[in-house]
Amino acid sequence: MSTPETITRRGSLLLALGSVGYACFTFLWFAVPAFLPPIVADLGLSSTSAGLVAGAIPLTYVPLALASGLVVDRIGPGRAIAIGLLLVGAAGAARSAADGFLALFFLTALVGVGGTGVTFGLPKLVSVAVPAGRAGSATSAYVVGASAGTAAAFSVGRPLLGPALGGWRPVLLWSGVAVVAFAAVWTVAARNSSAWTARGADAAADGDGTDPEPTDVVDDLRAVLAHRGLRLLVVVGVVFLLVTHGTQAWLAAIFEHRGFSPATAAALTTVLVAARTVGVLAVPPISDVLDVRRGVVVGSGVLMAAGVGGLVVSSTSLPLSAAAVVVAGVGLGGLSPMIRTLPIELPGIGPRLTGTATGLVFAVGEVGGFGGPVLVGTLFDLTGTYAVGLAVLAAGGVVVAVAGRSIPEADGAAG
Repeated sequence: MSTPETITRRGSLLLALGSVGYACFTFLWFAVPAFLPPIVADLGLSSTSAGLVAGAIPLTYVPLALASGLVVDRIGPGRAIAIGLLLVGAAGAARSAADGFLALFFLTALVGVGGTGVTFGLPKLVSVAVPAGRAGSATSAYVVGASAGTAAAFSVGRPLLGPALGGWRPVLLWSGVAVVAFAAVWTVAARNSSAWTARGADAAADGDGTDPEPTDVVDDLRAVLAHRGLRLLVVVGVVFLLVTHGTQAWLAAIFEHRGFSPATAAALTTVLVAARTVGVLAVPPISDVLDVRRGVVVGSGVLMAAGVGGLVVSSTSLPLSAAAVVVAGVGLGGLSPMIRTLPIELPGIGPRLTGTATGLVFAVGEVGGFGGPVLVGTLFDLTGTYAVGLAVLAAGGVVVAVAGRSIPEADGAAG
């Protein structure tokens, strides 16, 4: 199966709108971690309960990601993203009425259910609209959208929208309404494109405009489960999501616990997101130009270990904390697009199985995504310090580097 030789104007528009859609999803996702201290106070949550809420979205990916990837491969990225955004917005708005742990946890999990359509619809969209040699750069575009939404939750959501609208409940309500409205915009833009249906998407990826023959679900599952390179990528995905969500969900609370003001803690968390954006923007294009994938995974793991390890020892030093955040962010940012790009390029996977393969990576990987916030919160309850949890996350960077070194290079990559 081949991919298109050029990006059409329609494809560019859908990629741009998809990036905005991903930003919508991540804003609603991280609005809760951004407001975590006042939410904990209002609802009387323990640190363990707060960690469970922060990990609710990754938790939904564990049972649903693989199934969602299979669905995306069969209904098409356009429909998947539209349905996902609608559910994200509706559940996100409903969280504003949560009166306790169970309601907040359940509704946040529903945001995650909708988010799977966005998360796995976008790689499928890239496989349809983008030449294989530019998949890394295109993936960077929508990952930047995800980072922008996350950054906005911390830099705009709590410090600006919170006071302006009257607290965390109105912010969740109106941001959810806005995402529902954007779901309608996406539907109008994608409705008549080849990406709307699975048969149209796969025909576009084939490049000849003919409808592909339907494939058996069991055959697709067998193909991705038997792929050694993909299994190693799953290991990388588990640890990447453990470190990403464990760090990002608790970073503001960690800095406030160390004595920084809420404004400074929010600013440092925004620096993490900005540094991730630098990694997302800089690393994949370099990888495309040099035709290197495996070395990027290894280098990103090293940066993750160094940066999160730096947070263990930085204590109340603002310069050291900021430096550690930047290093960790660049490492996380550089790795994020590679996890989504490599399935498109691995021999035996390719565009046709991109949704299923990416779904497998996240289905297993989000065990780490859920475990990260819970691990940090639980270890804090047990020890009274965040240093232990951060040390475990730093060790994860080493695991990424070791596993990444064993991943076979994608087609055409140099090493």
